[in-house]
Amino acid sequence: MKQIQALDLHPDRLFSADPKQREISRALYESISDVPIISPHGHTDPSWFADNKNFNNATELLIIPDHYVFRMLYSQGIGLEALGIRRIDGGASETDHLKIWQIFAANYHLFNATPSRIWMDYVFSEVFGFTETLCSANAEQYYHSINQQLASADFKPRALLKKFNIELLATTEGATDPLKHHAKLKGTGLENTVITTFRPDDVVDPDNPNFLNNLQTLAQLSGESTDNWQGYLNALKNRREFFRAHGATATDHGHPSAKTANLSSADSEKLFNLVIQGTANTEQRELFRAQMLTEMAAMSLEDGMVMQLHPGCHRNHNVKVFEAFGPDKGCDIPVRTDFVAALKPLLSRFGSEKDLRLILFTLDESTYARELAPLAGHYPCLKLGPAWWFHDSPEGMLRYRHNITETAGFYNTVGFNDDTRAFLSIPARHDVARRIDCRFLAQLVAEHRLSESAAFELIHDLSYRLAKEAYQKTRA
Repeated sequence: MKQIQALDLHPDRLFSADPKQREISRALYESISDVPIISPHGHTDPSWFADNKNFNNATELLIIPDHYVFRMLYSQGIGLEALGIRRIDGGASETDHLKIWQIFAANYHLFNATPSRIWMDYVFSEVFGFTETLCSANAEQYYHSINQQLASADFKPRALLKKFNIELLATTEGATDPLKHHAKLKGTGLENTVITTFRPDDVVDPDNPNFLNNLQTLAQLSGESTDNWQGYLNALKNRREFFRAHGATATDHGHPSAKTANLSSADSEKLFNLVIQGTANTEQRELFRAQMLTEMAAMSLEDGMVMQLHPGCHRNHNVKVFEAFGPDKGCDIPVRTDFVAALKPLLSRFGSEKDLRLILFTLDESTYARELAPLAGHYPCLKLGPAWWFHDSPEGMLRYRHNITETAGFYNTVGFNDDTRAFLSIPARHDVARRIDCRFLAQLVAEHRLSESAAFELIHDLSYRLAKEAYQKTRA
């Protein structure tokens, strides 16, 4: 049996090994370690905060919903059924949560040097107080200790919001979501802390198998006809207003590409008719999505909602897993993404609008210096989101800063957002981002490319102010 290792989070973790840079990093970090967390884009479950019930157990909270975790385990030949992931057809999957936890613990070494390991170790140490690294020998002790803590009042979702010093937490809901959980939060004092985000993909993507049914639901909810172009646009405006009434300040668009279009009203109407008749070909469906990004930008200019674009992902790449378990099961793969040509139609119409804010994210790092930084370094409406998803990592964050800062600067970025379903990992993810930004700034100071006073101002902006201001664009 392997000896159990101590779980010791080094106070200088993620800082440079260079003594001078490490000293500067430490001072910068101490100045912002306690600033509140702004989490303006994520996927936590709003029912947690509306109902404020205790979480059931360690496995349901930390493993089953986290595709970062089961993706790695699946890559090593561990079936998703064995990890408690439910099959679409109702077939058997493991229901013994302790057994699932033991599988995770026995394979914890697989996560060495990954962001998941950094986040998990932080949660185990800082949230639950463990002093030993998780392994097979202490798996059961871990499991029962976590469950005991989760059952206490201190670990209810609203208590954890306070414990984690979260000032703002945005969830993400589809356009036809009734937002009943956000409605339940009204009057609790948390309605301005836990807010929603409008994600209309389900009603703007003709490739969605439920697209036409979703349009019918959209019509029912909005009271507008969705069988004609103008009625469809009015229905979307109605839903945006509904989301704003539940705290939304931003929209989110997970399109396959960044392609935009700027069609006339007549051509848009013709295209819409082809789409709802089911006769649009692949190119026309992509053109419709492209036009809808421009329409969404027009609506954002009207109502003040910040627009987020997350393109460049081949979703559900593993067909067998998708057919058996559905979407969001760790099978998404980054693809090459064009921004310069793709965004030109939208930017030709709205690029110089200082009252529009379009935040760009990418999984294609090759575009950082070549496309994204020059675009954001010129167009008033553009800002760059942080290193995202596969690049939400120490090395990914450093690559991001090194590639975009000289051209776009710091103030054409929007700080950090965690984009997570894993609630307990939020402080861990923000801690990593803050430490890496401290490291990056420390190098600039040590090389006399940035003054210390500017670095201290910048680290506060990167950790707090930029994210807060970027997502408060919506008008009253």
